[in-house]
Amino acid sequence: MKIYISRKIPSEVLLHIGQSGLEVHYNDSETLPERSVFIRNCQQADLLLNVGMAQLDAGFMEACSNLKGIALTSVGYDHVDLEAAARNGIPVSNTPGVLSRTTAETAFLLMLATSRKAFFRAGEVQRGEWKKFGFLHELGIEISGKTLGIFGLGRIGIEMARMSRAAFGMDIIYHNRSRNLQGEKELRAVYVSFEELLERSDVLSVHTNLTPETRYMFNRNSFARMKPTAIFINTARGKVHREPDLIRALKDGLIWGAGLDVTDPEPMQPDNPLLQMPNVCVLPHIGSATIETRTAMAQMAADNLLAVYRGEKMPQEVG
Repeated sequence: MKIYISRKIPSEVLLHIGQSGLEVHYNDSETLPERSVFIRNCQQADLLLNVGMAQLDAGFMEACSNLKGIALTSVGYDHVDLEAAARNGIPVSNTPGVLSRTTAETAFLLMLATSRKAFFRAGEVQRGEWKKFGFLHELGIEISGKTLGIFGLGRIGIEMARMSRAAFGMDIIYHNRSRNLQGEKELRAVYVSFEELLERSDVLSVHTNLTPETRYMFNRNSFARMKPTAIFINTARGKVHREPDLIRALKDGLIWGAGLDVTDPEPMQPDNPLLQMPNVCVLPHIGSATIETRTAMAQMAADNLLAVYRGEKMPQEVG
């Protein structure tokens, strides 16, 4: 059996796969090949370890129906046509759980950085604009004792709520499709409607999958219902918020600030107005970008494919 690994992965995981008996075809690069080359490589393999967010759409599934399994190195799978995969008998797995803490840490970082305008103020130092003390110059806001609203109180949302409550005594409110009784018991989190989440949150942190229901859920109307002192944090998917509406909401003072690890599109263009705003912090989708987490993600993806190799069901199969 042949496995194609689409981008560079940690050496210890590559060694583990190589010792399994699989024939390894490896793209030893941080860059994904162009689509035609990518498809051709997959057509010559039995298993795909997909590193990154290559679009595995219906056209790909039809062209690569030879595949016996696809393992993603991500929790999200909105870039995969699961129906087309099922039609072609291709099981698909993801990497739930292993990146929850790391991604929550990124959301926590963005909350703190945005509240103190940290990226902008650091830029002043780098640009040589730190000339004198300004008593009222670009002041931040405090978050201690404020209300954290979580949209999507799952694994990552729970971790974000734990840290925020422990560090700053924040009250936790949340909105889910269904109630999270664990979160309510452990964190005294209060379930609220989406409208109440918007109206009450001092910090609103998004931790949801991208679905037809959540696509552009945070738009002009949503931002208009939020406090003018509120901070919007998104470490989930860029298309959960409508970016032109977010820009306008910040310019019009509908909300106070925003911290983003995801944008629409990605990568963000360098002339995007968000990058010039003192009260906005943007990161290049690094929610899971630690040595420990990326290694664990690659290992989980590899283990899913090794299960297929042994004739077993993928432990983290989705769809």
